[in-house]
Amino acid sequence: MLEGKVAIVTGASRGLGRALALAFAREGASLVLNSRGEEGLRTVAEEAGRFGTGVESVAADVSTAEGARRLVDAAIGRFGRIDVLVNNAGILGPRVRIEDYPEEEWRRVLDVNLTGPFLLCKAAIPHLSEGASIINVVSGVSIEGRPEWGAYSVSKFGLEGLTQILAGELADRGVRVNSVDPGGMRTEMRAAAYPEEDPMTLITPEENTAVFLYLASEESAGTTGRRFKAQQFARRG
Repeated sequence: MLEGKVAIVTGASRGLGRALALAFAREGASLVLNSRGEEGLRTVAEEAGRFGTGVESVAADVSTAEGARRLVDAAIGRFGRIDVLVNNAGILGPRVRIEDYPEEEWRRVLDVNLTGPFLLCKAAIPHLSEGASIINVVSGVSIEGRPEWGAYSVSKFGLEGLTQILAGELADRGVRVNSVDPGGMRTEMRAAAYPEEDPMTLITPEENTAVFLYLASEESAGTTGRRFKAQQFARRG
């Protein structure tokens, strides 16, 4: 499905990012994997490499322009092209009311969840192949603001807007840009957001990759500016 494609995945050391890295490798994609820390990233890169495709891992903070450029430079230096970009990296931030929200945490969440995708897209756009795919990971609170979701919700609202802007700006190159709401999954972030929830009632990230594979592949050619719910897509499939 993804043979010959080069995919960048951020937040790849655990959770959904790890699941996507392995799913993409299984389908034949070469990978450029990113997270801020090296240890977990190295493990995922080794796992993905067992499928026989090329894997490059880059520990960098892509919420900075320097980190975003490093990641893109690594992709071009190793593989010479970028066909798929998955902006998956994200942090939750505190679950408190706006009046109690620490300013420093507000800025940090927005930097990681919104400025990071902006900087990475900006760095990657000149190198995207014709017909490339950008996939932005959003949330149920990116279209409905809810109490005590603060900067996380605001950042994901912004990412929805960035998706629509890029879809329009890149349409003439055939580059498609879509957003995906993964829904509730058995991840550390979900457990932090809903500590009373039984994680065994949720699907695993590994069970939630179908829509990402579709959007990364040529099956979704011409599909752009849309918002997908991953778990609904999987049930339809």
